[in-house]
Amino acid sequence: MNVAIVGATGLVGGVMIKVLEERNFPVGRLIPVASERSVGKEVRFKDQSFSVIGLEEAVSLKPDVALFSAGGATSLAWAPRFAEAGTTVIDNSSAWRKEPGVPLVVPEVNAHILKKTDKIIANPNCSTIPLVVVLNTLHQRYILKRVVVSTYQSVTGSGMKGVKQLTEERAGKTSPLFYPYPIDLNIIPQGGAFTENGYTLEEIKLMDESRKILGIPDLRITGTVVRVPVLGGHSESVNIELEKDFVLEEVCSMLAATPGVILQNDHSKQEYPMPLYAGGKDEVFVGRIRRDDSLPAGLNLWLVSDNLRKGAATNAVQIAGYLLEKGYL
Repeated sequence: MNVAIVGATGLVGGVMIKVLEERNFPVGRLIPVASERSVGKEVRFKDQSFSVIGLEEAVSLKPDVALFSAGGATSLAWAPRFAEAGTTVIDNSSAWRKEPGVPLVVPEVNAHILKKTDKIIANPNCSTIPLVVVLNTLHQRYILKRVVVSTYQSVTGSGMKGVKQLTEERAGKTSPLFYPYPIDLNIIPQGGAFTENGYTLEEIKLMDESRKILGIPDLRITGTVVRVPVLGGHSESVNIELEKDFVLEEVCSMLAATPGVILQNDHSKQEYPMPLYAGGKDEVFVGRIRRDDSLPAGLNLWLVSDNLRKGAATNAVQIAGYLLEKGYL
């Protein structure tokens, strides 16, 4: 495979390259792509250096697959160009996620919807991905009725500017704010711009994308997105109302058996998921599982995942791997 990474010099782009190497994806030629100001820079892949090129040149090379992580405007402008050249695009921005004809995919949940003719495939939001991996397992057995989720999102979810603000504040430096307020020793209950109904764009993504991926367009789901002073790893507190009652032990067994999920739920040992230990890993970690006694079939749980890996890069590479396995690439 000739593989282009569009946004190769960014946080997610760098992790995409790392995950391709770790998973031994059959890369014949790596094509790192970025904006004009980054053209000529070097990236490393399998102990080799590759020069970053511009978008126009990358399209002309007609790569087999292009993993995009360069922002919505770039994706809207260039994903169709790559697709017209015969390249399969897997896009990490929000640009294509709501498009009716574009599949929005988490492989453990809905890879089966992918077809050979799909030339633009959307990678979901970094909080949506781990959430639906867990919700899908519960829905198959008990049927989801309502979901209330609060996310605690690290600064890497905002890219390098968010990381810079936190690290400089911790170092005692004064620099222009990327977030509306200081983030060190603070939490900010805002993810993205506010909309007319009082929800932020990140909250709307979380709700709408979950409905689309799970195939439940009328799912009752509501969310609150919070930015926390953590460098990496998104956490989520999830309250779930189910149609059918459950046995708690069965829920734990089902989640432990779910591909891509690791159960950390031993209360006697104070064992539960934390960003500190999820970093650099591809799994979704789930714990603090307990009944919500205020509901007939209510469940509380806590999940954590590395937002740059399963929340972005790993999921995109997994999609490419599935396409390759099916002979679609």
